[in-house]
Amino acid sequence: MKKSFCIVLLIVMGLVLFAPIVSAKPADTVYVISIEGTVDAGQAKFVERSFLEAERVQASMVILEVDTPGGLVEAAMQIRDTVLRSSVSTTALVKGGAISAGALITLACEQIAMQPGATMGAAEPRIGMERADEKFVSYFAKEMAATAEVNGRRTDIAVAMVDRDKKIEGIIDEGKLLTLTYREAEQYGYTDYIVNNRAELLANLELSEAEVKEIKPSLSEQIIRFVTNPYVAPFLLTIGIAGIIIEVFTIGWGIAGSVGLLSLALYFGGNLMAGFTGWEAILLFLLGLIMLGVEAIVPGFGVPGIGGIVCMLVSIILAAPSWETGIISLIFAIVGTIVLVLLSFKVLRKRKLWDRLILSTKYNKEDGYIPQINDLSHYIGSLGTAYTTLRPSGTVVLEDGTRLDVVTGGEYITKGEKIKIVAVEGIRVIVRAV
Repeated sequence: MKKSFCIVLLIVMGLVLFAPIVSAKPADTVYVISIEGTVDAGQAKFVERSFLEAERVQASMVILEVDTPGGLVEAAMQIRDTVLRSSVSTTALVKGGAISAGALITLACEQIAMQPGATMGAAEPRIGMERADEKFVSYFAKEMAATAEVNGRRTDIAVAMVDRDKKIEGIIDEGKLLTLTYREAEQYGYTDYIVNNRAELLANLELSEAEVKEIKPSLSEQIIRFVTNPYVAPFLLTIGIAGIIIEVFTIGWGIAGSVGLLSLALYFGGNLMAGFTGWEAILLFLLGLIMLGVEAIVPGFGVPGIGGIVCMLVSIILAAPSWETGIISLIFAIVGTIVLVLLSFKVLRKRKLWDRLILSTKYNKEDGYIPQINDLSHYIGSLGTAYTTLRPSGTVVLEDGTRLDVVTGGEYITKGEKIKIVAVEGIRVIVRAV
């Protein structure tokens, strides 16, 4: 009897001591990720990193707070895939607009909440200011439909947000893109809650007592977002290309070349860190620079020059998120470069700074120089000395003291070396070492 009493007493004590531990439940954690401004590669990386962290701590919910006019389709699809693959439940809170790329991201979430005044839709893909071709529109429309279908939402509405040729009786006519107000979204099952703020949403989700953690982008993610922004990338290319061109026409190495190289480094480095390109694009650009350098020391304009330009242009397109984006950025950069270079030359000529950028030395007849406008063929066979290094062009002094601007046949002749004039082609005097 006493033994049985002791056993019962031990069981009761065990239940009293360990019941709180057994019944203890981990505190709910809600991660909040902001999707604001232009959707770009940096934001896609930020969202991916945030979801990995949420999965690691076994968060109860991830809330995407959406207010975006759209952005890069590729970046939006990366975010969509990150959301769909995640093991953490997701809810989108549309605070302003879930437009274009933002609509795709919102539809990827299991639940959608919208604040009064919020809208969703107008997701027609565009290349520059023009509508994308029919093939891409059809593809993206199906991507939107498939994403909506995953969470049990109407696919025809998703298609109508992308394809203006889609007609839905009583909702949208053919020839118009569909954009839903928050009340229309509620009517057609495109939002689950109408809330005034995040706190009200958490109450609807029964997570009012949860720990809320707002994730902020790191410095590197902010840099990536900035340099891969579709409006910033063409600007970086313009500054980079214009800086290099201006440097070519000036003496020594200065601010223009340094700023140009920094801009190009940001363009290529940002796209590399965002995962849009690999080292092959950067190596191809460097190869182009080397080939142009070779062209600079070889007479005429031939294979190295043309090849260098082609390599640089192709590398810029390869580094972009897509070839369409790369071509558009390149076109804007070329036009911007022409304007910037012309303006810089015009402005610098009016300032004393120009005198420090260009060679202002004048060659006069009194100093022994003669303008090469007459027939120079009588100098063929004349001997002289290289007055400057010929690489391949430069100046020589003939035995009679006459100074001439000459070129070699491609070889390098050092200053002070003996030369002989072997040919004259118009005003072009060709020499070789003797």
